Amino acid sequence: MKKIILSLVAISAGLIGYAQDITNVDGSSYKFTAVSHLDATPVLSQGSTGTCWSFSALSFFESEMIRKGVENPPILSQMYIARKAYEAKAENYIRMGGKSNFSQGGAFHDIPYVFKRYGIVPNEAYGGLNYGTDRHNHREVFSVLNGYMGGVLDFVNGKGTAPLSKNWKAGLNGILDAYLGEDPTKFTFEGKEYTPKSFAESTKLNMDDYVSLTSFTHFPMHQEVQLMIQDNWAWGKSYNVSMDELLEATVKAVENGFTVAWAADVSEKGFNFGKGLAIVPEDESTIKVRGRDNSNFSDAGADKESNAFMTPVKEITVTPEMRQEGYDNKTTTDDHGMHITGLYTEANGTRYFLVKNSWGTGNYPEGYLYVSENYFKLKTINVYMHKDGVPKNISKKIMK
Repeated sequence: MKKIILSLVAISAGLIGYAQDITNVDGSSYKFTAVSHLDATPVLSQGSTGTCWSFSALSFFESEMIRKGVENPPILSQMYIARKAYEAKAENYIRMGGKSNFSQGGAFHDIPYVFKRYGIVPNEAYGGLNYGTDRHNHREVFSVLNGYMGGVLDFVNGKGTAPLSKNWKAGLNGILDAYLGEDPTKFTFEGKEYTPKSFAESTKLNMDDYVSLTSFTHFPMHQEVQLMIQDNWAWGKSYNVSMDELLEATVKAVENGFTVAWAADVSEKGFNFGKGLAIVPEDESTIKVRGRDNSNFSDAGADKESNAFMTPVKEITVTPEMRQEGYDNKTTTDDHGMHITGLYTEANGTRYFLVKNSWGTGNYPEGYLYVSENYFKLKTINVYMHKDGVPKNISKKIMK
């Protein structure tokens, strides 16, 4: 599946012509050369929602279907995953007395959690836009869900006079039905009737084939650990590897035809979706920020201006200690899920990942951006990939 691109790059559903030198934005001096460019389904928009994890992970699984020989894979329903995750998060929330996370956020592990228990449906069968717009917006949806769960929790915590009934789940599902649409138990797709379970089987995806990798020094090396982020409500596990191994595993996977789901901190001066670039300059003072990021970064974040986005600059040398310090002092947070679909080199020799985002196609690379290996090393939370994409010298240390 590896494709070496010279003058044309396949992005989304069509071909976009580029000059021989590929750059991040009109007028930029950055010059990228493709090492590997892999197929992906069209760029979508998560709208005003915190469901980037669902969009990015399902984009990853759609590329996996392509890698396995499906020429035109269906767009999988991001909102079916979100709905079933809400149901499970709500159960955890009550069982934990409100001490587990109930929010719009999630993690890549949520897809196998739902896939194995309930199945999956195509977006065509469950668009999740029952509230009458053509753009996802969960501000009201989540406000209502959160208020409802708060009321249930108040009852649990002693303000009620009887044991909690089973009806609270029906109430939760009533809200989800009203806003996202009724839970599909049967549907017709391309002339054939399916259940979510039978459709999941038709994808030929085996959820046990996928692994998460992370890299933090407070965890034992090369062990399976529980990723300590708020949105890991399902307590999914990751293999802890060194920072260099994390980069190597991702680079080698993409070089060998495997795309990679990527969770990272994007609330950084050097992350500029509008300019199609993510970097960590030595001198961040040149970056001027106007405005502010919204809660889900769904408006592409604050406006950032700097010559660093137009002319390559020296970046910081990232160490494992810097990674750990950022995680511990909360300057590195679990902000956003995206999808790595390519590997490029800039004229100065720095490697960049081509990353598919879920903020629409309004920027120059039409929904994509180039992420430097230095940014990746400093700001990655975890990556998710097929186990066969992990280099053998790393897999033999972790998958014993």
